[in-house]
Amino acid sequence: MRRRTPVSEIMSRNIIALRRSDNLERAEMLFKRHNIRHIPVVSGESIIGMLSYTDLLRISFADATDDEGSVDTVVYNMFTIEQVMTKSLVSVSSDTTIKEVAEILAKNEFHALPIVDDSLLVGIVTTTDLINYLLKQY
Repeated sequence: MRRRTPVSEIMSRNIIALRRSDNLERAEMLFKRHNIRHIPVVSGESIIGMLSYTDLLRISFADATDDEGSVDTVVYNMFTIEQVMTKSLVSVSSDTTIKEVAEILAKNEFHALPIVDDSLLVGIVTTTDLINYLLKQY
């Protein structure tokens, strides 16, 4: 295992993102369609927040039923993306080492970190990306 491997080697570059004007129904659809758990919220190409599937579950019954539109629609219409997303973000640059990323994730109990270069969102790395990288090493 190389000690100085940059996170750019394991980060996801195909970013699924939300805008602050999107609604929570769209967020739920993106989580389910792409089988993901974290979505950056952007203004242009700059990240302004992060929404997790857990954030949605805290305010809804998103996994309770498969019924389309039911209770979730009413609950989702009570909140905006900005009200639910995490605003105080920790981000890293694409040249941050995987080891440093692992330390940040472990210390802060995060499950995803946005990758930002020159104020632009260029990727996202998750604990799943990290585990898959470690598995390949062994």
